[in-house]
Amino acid sequence: QVQLVESGGGLVQAGGSLRLSCAASGDMISRYVMAWFREAPGKEQEFVGRISQTAGTTYYSDSVKGRFIISKDNAANMLYLQMDSLKSEDTAVYFCAAGRTWSTRSEAFDSWGQGTRVTVSS
Repeated sequence: QVQLVESGGGLVQAGGSLRLSCAASGDMISRYVMAWFREAPGKEQEFVGRISQTAGTTYYSDSVKGRFIISKDNAANMLYLQMDSLKSEDTAVYFCAAGRTWSTRSEAFDSWGQGTRVTVSS
């Protein structure tokens, strides 16, 4: 099973940008559908976006579409989330996840990182 570690979170002003990274070990992410989820204070976990095994296809939630971009470097075994035009409602703990199916449901993803906190100040 792949192990995942996120980094890159922090405090940013509204309108700013952050790039999150997710380092994988134990297996190659080229074998998995990779996704980002987030959990805001007092709210349920929310799907952010996903990327296919070959990185040829991405899919985003409506709340981040046009502002966030998911990419991956299969050779480096790294997943990324570029977040632009950040809003206060993007404040959350962000998790990367690996799974076998093309899904938006957290239950479809078997491996999770510990999360990295993003705080957007207005």
